[in-house]
Order: sequence, then C-alpha cells, then structure tokens
Amino acid sequence: MGSNSDSKGVKTTFLGLGVMGYPMAGHLATNGYEVCVFNRTASRSEQWVNQHSGSRSETPADAVQDADFVFACVGNDNDIEEICCGENGAFSKMKPGSVFIDHTTASARIARHLAQIATDSELHFIDAPVSGGQAGAENGILTIMAGGDRTVFKSVAPVMQSYGRAVTLMGPVGSGQLTKMVNQISIAGLIQGLSEALNFATKVGLDEKQVLDVISKGAAQSWQMENRGTTMVDDQFDFGFAVDWMRKDLAICLGEADKAGARLPVTALVDQFYAEIQAMGGNRWDTSSLIRLLRNP
Repeated sequence: MGSNSDSKGVKTTFLGLGVMGYPMAGHLATNGYEVCVFNRTASRSEQWVNQHSGSRSETPADAVQDADFVFACVGNDNDIEEICCGENGAFSKMKPGSVFIDHTTASARIARHLAQIATDSELHFIDAPVSGGQAGAENGILTIMAGGDRTVFKSVAPVMQSYGRAVTLMGPVGSGQLTKMVNQISIAGLIQGLSEALNFATKVGLDEKQVLDVISKGAAQSWQMENRGTTMVDDQFDFGFAVDWMRKDLAICLGEADKAGARLPVTALVDQFYAEIQAMGGNRWDTSSLIRLLRNP
C-alpha cells in the first residue's frame, strides 16, 4: 500500500511482532507513519527495524513515549495486561490523550478492565481484534472489529486502514472482542462441517477436488472452503491458524456464553475435537486439521 499523506508526523508504537503484528507494523511504516516497535524477543524487533524504517525499544514503556497511537497484538489476557500494566508497562509512560489499540484476541472482561485503567490515567482504549489470518496481515486486508468511544475510534480508524480492509466500530469497549467470539464460533462449526463433507465425499468415491470446485460455486461456499478445502484434501496442515490458539479463543467464547446464558453445543463439541487433535501432537497444525479425526477414527 502507498504512503498516506495524513500520516506525516503521526507517531505510532507497535507492541508484539508475532506472525500478525510484524506485518501489521510494517504496513504502518509503509504508509508513512513513524513507528517504534517492541517485542519480548529482541532479535525479532531488530529484524523488523532492519527491514523497515522505524526504531525499537527495550521495554513497552520506552517504546510508547510521545506516541499518538499505541498498537498491541500479543497472546492472551495475561500478556496484554502485562504489556499495559506490568513493570515498564505501556500505560506508565503514554502521554495524556493518546490511544491504546489492542488487536489481541482476548476476553471482553480484560478489555473493559484495561479501558477503565486507561481512563483513570487520561488515556483512551480501543479493543480491536482482527480476522483474516497471517495472509490477511501480510496483504493488509484484515477485518477489524472494534469496541470503544466513537470519537476516539474515528481518530484511529484511518491508521488501522493501513492494514485493514474493513474497520468497523461494533459498540462500546468489549464489543470488538464479543464480535470476534461470534467469528470464532462460526468458524469452528464451518470447519467441522467442511471436514465431514469432504470425508463423506471420499468414502462414497467422489473426486474431492472436483466436488470442491462444484460446490464452491453454490450455497456451500465459504472462506474456509476457498482457502482450506484443497489443503484438507491433500492432508496439509503445517501452516495457518494453530489449534492451540483456536482452543484459547474457544475457551473465551465458552466462558462468555456461560455468563450470558447462550447455548453453544456445537462449539463445545468442536472444542473437544480440537483437544483430540492436540493429543495427536497437532498443537501447531492449522485448524482445518479437524478432518484428521474422521480419517483416523
């Protein structure tokens, strides 16, 4: 993506340079924003600085000084709380009025908790989990679902468009995380359905790839089918969104559903199927590996 003329002089920080954060921070730099990065493994931030224009710091607190917008994409609730409020945490040195945007897939509870701490410190907080996977991050076409104050969201939305194809405010703080839960619940059911369908096609003697070509043109079409159908047929799973991360996300979904009184029978079942995949050693396999349970009953 090209440079954004509105980015001149806007200082940003990106905390967490994993498979998602690394390219997301790169798109900020490509679009002309000043970027300072932090990663717990320093070699990763060194690599990023060597590849992009920007700087790096040894702690979140050092990284966020003078930043207008601070972005984070880390692992879970504990990670984001530590990076915000732990020793040398970001909130301790962010300037008043600046905005913290959390792209971590976490709980709505931690989003609300951190938003209150931010408010008490004269800061703003937006929860903004993403969907689209590593490829979406690398290509700058993520779907971003946000929760927070509308005026604050409007100030940061153009920045997030550096790596987001769709950037949408879903409601108050926590709404972004709740929307991501809806996303993961949908995906869990879709992958299990696709796994059963392809395994059925095999058992009844159909050409699975021809079946995919035909049904992808009709009502059964989905992102999972388009992007994972062929690799599922080929039994390839050494890539993509890891089973461990999906189980983390589904635990959040099931916990929130329990509090809300929302029944998730299929999601709970698929979560247990993923536990079986982990028991097979598939912790880092792509989530589409559910089909292996059907091939190897």
